[in-house]
Amino acid sequence: MSIRAIAQDLYKAQQKVSALEKKIETATLAEIDELRGELRIAKREFDMIRKMLNGEKESSGFRKKFGGSGLKW
Repeated sequence: MSIRAIAQDLYKAQQKVSALEKKIETATLAEIDELRGELRIAKREFDMIRKMLNGEKESSGFRKKFGGSGLKW
């Protein structure tokens, strides 16, 4: 995937998060719980795309466990 496509996805995700935050401000109590769930998912998606764009990777348990060779030079 090109950087431009990732950046466009990031922009769309950011717009979705902003729209949900605005909806929560004006929502009724019954709607707030549902919107918070959607917002939580949208924020996770935004963070994942941002990390992709920044070239970051989530560290896995394998890399933490076997990260070093134990040799001292």
